[in-house]
Amino acid sequence: MSIKALFLDDEPLALRQLEMYAAKVPDMEVVGGCHSASAAMSHVQQADVLFADIQMPDISGLDFVRSLQKPPLVVFTTAFAEYALEGFRVNAVGYLLKPFSLDEFCKVTDKVRHLLELERRAVEPVSADVLHFKADYKNITVPLNSIRYVESMSEYIKIWLDDNPAPVLILYSMKRLIEQLPASRFVRIHRTYIIPIARVTQSTATSVTLSDGITLPIGDTYRQAFRAMLQNSKGVR
Repeated sequence: MSIKALFLDDEPLALRQLEMYAAKVPDMEVVGGCHSASAAMSHVQQADVLFADIQMPDISGLDFVRSLQKPPLVVFTTAFAEYALEGFRVNAVGYLLKPFSLDEFCKVTDKVRHLLELERRAVEPVSADVLHFKADYKNITVPLNSIRYVESMSEYIKIWLDDNPAPVLILYSMKRLIEQLPASRFVRIHRTYIIPIARVTQSTATSVTLSDGITLPIGDTYRQAFRAMLQNSKGVR
């Protein structure tokens, strides 16, 4: 299975090292090697995984990932160990502390490959009304009409359903799920949340309330798209 990788680092030597390491990994394709977040933006939708430095001159790697509506898998590369916790708060799947070896790069790449394989096997194409997941060696059918909202949790998603106090937990990314869901019915409002637009009863500039009474935050980068979808939805106030 091929892995499309995007590298972001303002240090030319660091980028060169990443590209040299990538050349030694079977089936890894480098879609971009960028010195700034603004340059990386044009490549990010092609990438399966983003290897990003944290301290950058224009915008930090953390803020760049937060700005993405549909981020790929993220591995942070930095010389500062103190950023590790903040990195995992934005759902990074790996953290490479500079200087790192080829062996360390290969180990995190193996993890990325494993996650991508699981994601691609985890869900079958969506029909008009249901998603079919594979989780814990079981087939799980999720009717779209029963989805209250979806929440990300590190490398997993939690699908909250009607009449079910516990969510369905799937190893899957929010990016890939929103691509599977019907765009006319579901919208991402935050890096952590996807909602069915028909369940919106109230909204403010910073939050949305659903028909079951739960209130969820709206992220800055998702606000415009959410407002446009809300205005286009018939019967939603």
